[in-house]
Amino acid sequence: MTTSSLTHILSGAAFDLDRHAHMFGPVPAGDDSVIAAVSRSGLAGRGGAGFSAGAKMAAITGRRPVMIANGSEGEPLSSKDAVLLSDSPHLVLDGLSIAAAAVRATDAFLVVPASHAERLRNAIAERRHSRWDRTDVHVVASAGRFVSGEKTALIAAVEGKPPIPRSSLTSSSKSGVKGRPTLVHNVETLAHVATIARFGVDWFRASGTASEPGTMLVTLSGAVHNPGVVEVPIGSRLEWVVGDIGRADIDHTRAVLVGGYHGTWINRADLAGRRLSKESLAAIGASPGAGVVHALAVDTCGLRATADIVDYLARESAGQCGPCLNGLPRLASVFGDLAYHRPGEQTLNEIHRYAGLVDGRGACHHPDGTVRLVRSALTAFADDVRLHSTGHCEARALWGNR
Repeated sequence: MTTSSLTHILSGAAFDLDRHAHMFGPVPAGDDSVIAAVSRSGLAGRGGAGFSAGAKMAAITGRRPVMIANGSEGEPLSSKDAVLLSDSPHLVLDGLSIAAAAVRATDAFLVVPASHAERLRNAIAERRHSRWDRTDVHVVASAGRFVSGEKTALIAAVEGKPPIPRSSLTSSSKSGVKGRPTLVHNVETLAHVATIARFGVDWFRASGTASEPGTMLVTLSGAVHNPGVVEVPIGSRLEWVVGDIGRADIDHTRAVLVGGYHGTWINRADLAGRRLSKESLAAIGASPGAGVVHALAVDTCGLRATADIVDYLARESAGQCGPCLNGLPRLASVFGDLAYHRPGEQTLNEIHRYAGLVDGRGACHHPDGTVRLVRSALTAFADDVRLHSTGHCEARALWGNR
């Protein structure tokens, strides 16, 4: 189910260009003033890393820049980009057009799942035919893998190469697609660019917090009665998002995974007072990431849930370097032992050893994100780490089926 607590970017305008035009008005011009406005707005990228959107735009210099809109969404627990592309595709395309013009890009690309590609090509054709927007946007179908949404993997896909991350000592703002300056923004970020260009900095900063303004799209899943994508102000209390919007029973929520498969588990006790912002979550080593909030029920084993995710992440690596090719499968194996087969101090020591061997040593950040998830699970489910060694688990209903 899709809901929206605000009307900023989840407009519900669907693929109706006339309705979009009525709701938002014409596409503003993309020029240097847009970059300045986006910088003043404090908009941070909504793809997960949270870099300043304005700073990324201002960094684009040189001849024949390229613009890439990332809607590939390889994170299994996230559907915000898919919902946005279904709910408000023209707002995303407005933002893409505005940003491309502002950085003087001569080529623009939109990377989306194959299931969305044809509909978006039709939307782009309608915009050009009606003269709503003459920006020539090339739609590229994503490979749909977890790592295919990484920036260098996107650039490779646009170049017609296998969409896997690659090492680079040079920023894509200097050398990206075929050596040209390249700006990569998530589609949600571009939707916000479109509204900032229309309604101004003060309007955008009226939501969120002083240091992290605006709204963000959140994908709610797991042990909630109202799953789906919602738009909330940054800084919203996590308990409100999970309990009030998601209609979860907080007292029967064991933990919450924030940020997705490369995110962080937060146990029930640490949820109190935490807000959906980088500033609030940093104190416990977490981050909102791409806006994933996944609730775990009290009768579900957190170690088993984590073991299944780590096994998936090991299989989804690009397999280009030792940490991914060898380290992640070993980490997945020993974590599976902890969760399912051979719990004990030796297994726990092996987990720490493999985590240390792969962390910070990969060709991309895939191993780092996996280790972050593992370490957070050992903290959030510390009681089960001890209980599993004695043949018990807090999630007794599941443990009985071992």
